[in-house]
Amino acid sequence: MSLKAFAAKLFAKRIVRKTAKWAKHPVQTQNKVFQELVSQAAQTQFGKDHGFGTIISHQDFLDKVPVRDYEELKPYVQKILDGQDDVLWPGKPIYFAKTSGTTSGAKYIPITKGSIKHQVEASRNAILSYIHETGKADFVDGKMIFLQGSPILEEKNGIKLGRLSGISAHYVPNYLQKNRLPSWETNCMEDWEAKVDKIVEETENENMTVIAGIPSWVQMYFEKLNTKTGKKVGELFKAFQLFIYGGVNYEPYRAKFENLIGRKVDSIELFPASEGFFAYQDSQKERGMLLLLDSGIFYEFIKADEFFSESPKRLTIADVALDVDYAMVISTNAGLWAYNLGDTIRFISKDPYRVIVSGRIKHFISAFGEHVIAKEVEEALRLAVEQTDALVNEFTVAPQTDPENGELPYHEWFIEFERQPSDTSKFCKIIEESMRKQNSYYDDLITGNILQPLKIARVQQGGFQEYMKTLGKLGGQNKVQRLSNDRKVANGLEPFKI
Repeated sequence: MSLKAFAAKLFAKRIVRKTAKWAKHPVQTQNKVFQELVSQAAQTQFGKDHGFGTIISHQDFLDKVPVRDYEELKPYVQKILDGQDDVLWPGKPIYFAKTSGTTSGAKYIPITKGSIKHQVEASRNAILSYIHETGKADFVDGKMIFLQGSPILEEKNGIKLGRLSGISAHYVPNYLQKNRLPSWETNCMEDWEAKVDKIVEETENENMTVIAGIPSWVQMYFEKLNTKTGKKVGELFKAFQLFIYGGVNYEPYRAKFENLIGRKVDSIELFPASEGFFAYQDSQKERGMLLLLDSGIFYEFIKADEFFSESPKRLTIADVALDVDYAMVISTNAGLWAYNLGDTIRFISKDPYRVIVSGRIKHFISAFGEHVIAKEVEEALRLAVEQTDALVNEFTVAPQTDPENGELPYHEWFIEFERQPSDTSKFCKIIEESMRKQNSYYDDLITGNILQPLKIARVQQGGFQEYMKTLGKLGGQNKVQRLSNDRKVANGLEPFKI
């Protein structure tokens, strides 16, 4: 064992002990974070506007600070962009994470010195938890790749602007710099396809041990490696043992990944966003991700099925239940206050608090009152792939509310197969049965002849990538929308249907 691997094990032990301390006292930990956030922001413009100086309890906070999305926070953000200090958080943020909004154009999410520190620590601690639990540390001596956006940053009024993954590239610790690929020059390339080709060139002869990124784009990298070398990824990189991912559920990709790799590798799931780093998989033996309660973020939760009601109840960590979908609302040390993140989560453990991401509060299908969420379609497809010989590259689901010839409406599944199922009817049946089992509303609509069973629309090889290219969203942090309540994504995929 190398000195670096030995040191990593010692450090991992210390960090896991530190994590266990706050994880054993979740309510007290969150109360402390809440008090610190409100106290530190009391003299900001937002704090003065909302009476932070008189907030003592969570009820006070509920009375004074409504839930906001980005559009409602935007006037405060604009003041910071215009050069004002002490707006949402004392001083100025050191970065704005620039993201593409669906309704408001570009979104600028503030990142402060304190919040980026927690982002970096969470990424590190996820790996250290893995080392401590498994005893595997030799991978720290190999090469690591992080598929991410360009680290080139713009600047406005002294604040740097860029994508979160590009900002994070500036915080790779010194002891990993020599291990890290691709080169800085390659990482700065904007053309995603050309960038992946260059990454293949730089990595194909290296001792890769860790590969990280959003599954759909890592898959593209693996396919290009396979095409160029004629070898499975696991054969090419014999020491490759750890895949780190976030952004989307890995399960729909798992079978395809294992086929491309040629063997199984361990994986770590992360739950990062421009707004904060919320959770990471802390165990290879337990489901879900540890919710980070001691990282400068105060969490509130609203039941997903109550979110759009007039006065939905905002719960703290002390009030949540298992196996319920909640919209996650956050207040952070970057100056986001009662901010609707847009993601829905589900608690699967309360000792410690572990979550899974179940979808997006605005991404669902309820054209007929069925309220289907991402977790349900992902689980149904996972079962279909597991129980047949199919391999799936990518998919999305949309309602067909006005089919031709007077037939009943249905859910249309756009699927790009790497390998089609030899028995398509069986594949459809498994998905349909899973959907009906998971969602009683959907089952009632099928039983009542309001909907007919789902239909599959095959998408040509590379069709989803071509579709994302038409949107200018190829690569980086961009993700295919899993499901939608209208035909916008479906219409965009029409040219790529077989």
